[in-house]
Amino acid sequence: MNTPTPSSAAVAVHAAKPRRWAGFNRPRFLQALRKFHGWIGLWGALLGLLFGTSGILLNHRAVMKIPAVRMQESSVQLPLPAPAPSDADALAVWLQQQLGIERPANRVREEPARPVAWGDKTLQQPARWQVSFNALRYSVQAEYWLGSGMVSVKRSDGNFFALLINLHKGNGLGVAWVLLADTLAGSIVLLSLTGVLLWTGLQRRRVVGALIFGASLGATILTVGPSI
Repeated sequence: MNTPTPSSAAVAVHAAKPRRWAGFNRPRFLQALRKFHGWIGLWGALLGLLFGTSGILLNHRAVMKIPAVRMQESSVQLPLPAPAPSDADALAVWLQQQLGIERPANRVREEPARPVAWGDKTLQQPARWQVSFNALRYSVQAEYWLGSGMVSVKRSDGNFFALLINLHKGNGLGVAWVLLADTLAGSIVLLSLTGVLLWTGLQRRRVVGALIFGASLGATILTVGPSI
């Protein structure tokens, strides 16, 4: 019994049609993607909890007056030595030694003397030096008006929740912490992308997913738009 053979035209059409996803194993890809998604989530879990908690405190401490963040402030006037420091950098070194601060100043600023309006007169304002020391649990701000002979120092000590906020802002921390926080931002991006890929690969109700994503996008635009 002779079996029908395909015509040469049908064979040519079949050969010309490219095979889509040739060699692509969809179940294996989704399994690997799920593992990758889980490992990325585990890496960012601790930092995500830290930044999430401190972010809530930052968002609501001004509006809702959350009493969790407490700062204890104290001020003092220090007489300058003789001879007085020659510039703001020298003042920062002297303050570090005088106050027993371990780390050098985070910020040193010099404002030159300048004229300022005072009613219908113009007065000459002397130069001002500002020095800041920032750590996780405290901050020290010093201000000196050139020629006064005294430097004003203000210290703020915070509790545990203030420490969380300083971690969130990166106050008193070096480049290593900034880079570590960048890995959290990168992991959030990867979690978002892999989550979308997993959802579209494992779920069949893609119209529902598109509606959810559109609603999220619309809510973001409506919330942020009026503030731009």
